[in-house]
Amino acid sequence: MAHRLIYGTVVDRPRKVIHVVRVVGEILDAGEIDEIADKMRERILRKHGEQTADVVVVQGTTRETLRLFGDPYAVGRVRAALFNVAVTWSPIALD
Repeated sequence: MAHRLIYGTVVDRPRKVIHVVRVVGEILDAGEIDEIADKMRERILRKHGEQTADVVVVQGTTRETLRLFGDPYAVGRVRAALFNVAVTWSPIALD
C-alpha cells in the first residue's frame, strides 16, 4: 500500500458527526474505497458503539480532482466543510 490515510470529523448536528477518511498518495478503485469505509465503521463501532456511522471517503489533491464517496447527504455536508476549511486532519491507521 503506497497510500496513507488521514481522518477528520464534520459536526452535522448536536451529538451527530460525519467521519471523513482522506486517501493521500494514490487513487483507489471502488472496492478499496468500500473496504476503507467498512473498516472505519467497524472501528467506530468498537470505540464509540455507534451502530450506523456516516463515513465519507475522500480522494484527490485539488478542488478539481476531489472525489467523495458515501451517503449523498453526508457527502454534501463534507464537501461544504472542505471548501470552508472546517475539517482538521490527523493520521489514522485502519489495519
